[in-house]
Amino acid sequence: MIFAIIFRNVLIDKNIIMEMKNKQIAVTTNNNSNKYSKLVLSLLFDFIGIITYVVPALGELADVVWAPLSGLLLYSMYKGNVGKIAGIFGTLEELIPFTDIIPTFTITWFYVYVIKKEEV
Repeated sequence: MIFAIIFRNVLIDKNIIMEMKNKQIAVTTNNNSNKYSKLVLSLLFDFIGIITYVVPALGELADVVWAPLSGLLLYSMYKGNVGKIAGIFGTLEELIPFTDIIPTFTITWFYVYVIKKEEV
């Protein structure tokens, strides 16, 4: 039963990634709404990472599935060295127990758009 739930979540997460690629949510440029779309996605993905605390034992097992997906999402949302470093950090953060509280996606968004002041 537990493995069925995890497998189903992997398929759902894979479908989300495919939809993002098809709709080019993370790649669109030339408008300011892309910046805020990434913020909304960042908050959503951080919430998904934190929600695993609801069921403690199952949560850490779900992190094994979510960790590589979060790394890939960070890498695809934020290009260049920032995306690479954030992807590695995000994967490690999800794999290390009890570090899910760190909002990696939102921190990366803040770094890119507030600290570096990257234009959209």
